[in-house]
Amino acid sequence: MTSRVVFITPATSPSLRQARFDDGDSIDARGTAEARSAAGSLPPADRVVLSPSVRCRETAAALGLNDTEAEGAEAAPELAGLNAGRWRGRTLDEIGAAEPEAVAHWLADPTAAPHGGESVQDVCDRVGRWLEAAAETGGRTLAVVEPEVVRAAAVHALAMPAAAFWRLDAPPLRATEFSGRAGRWNLRLGRPLV
Repeated sequence: MTSRVVFITPATSPSLRQARFDDGDSIDARGTAEARSAAGSLPPADRVVLSPSVRCRETAAALGLNDTEAEGAEAAPELAGLNAGRWRGRTLDEIGAAEPEAVAHWLADPTAAPHGGESVQDVCDRVGRWLEAAAETGGRTLAVVEPEVVRAAAVHALAMPAAAFWRLDAPPLRATEFSGRAGRWNLRLGRPLV
């Protein structure tokens, strides 16, 4: 049985444009328009799941994923973006100026969480568990998720060290497809939706 999981990154938002840790903002007008123009470009799905963020819910709605043949989109807490703790809503530049040693430690050590949230390793482990459970369901799952979830899934699927997380980019409105069977994943990277 082959399982397919298509991760779709959310449309642009002010936080995404400013490289700000997610602060719960909505997608912007440009992101909404781009997502609407991509509606109908995705393959049919057996399931639709979402990171529980505002921008993922709004992107899924703009893509028309609540109207698909699937039973409707549902939030998957396991696919939440990285919990940045007290850094939430701040840019990396702001934090780097205020806490340079903490940022350097966080970027160098995947197990570090100086912000009081979760580490990169924690995110990779959490998303990896979800991906392995999805492999047992078969069929196609569409998942609108935060960029760091796509990065963590790639790290897990390709058995890369967690430090590789920082070497992967997941731009807005891109589809990254994972297909797998028997504990092995293949990856099709970053197809633009528009």
